[in-house]
Amino acid sequence: MSPTVFRYKSYRFFFFSREEARMHIHILSPDGEAKFWIEPVVALADYSGLTERQLRELTKVVEKNAKKIEQAWKTHFK
Repeated sequence: MSPTVFRYKSYRFFFFSREEARMHIHILSPDGEAKFWIEPVVALADYSGLTERQLRELTKVVEKNAKKIEQAWKTHFK
């Protein structure tokens, strides 16, 4: 199961159930994908197919929505 946390433009922000314990978010778009750590700080973990410009934009989106992602994570993984 991979619940969608939110969408932004053509990006889907989600996580995989029981993938790993460290809080993170996956992002998927027609151009590629990325994974960001949420804790201890927002940081790019991995990506493919996305440009530096897209990654900078996504970093800002993840930082802005970190609390929302954290809440969704805690609710889902209770």
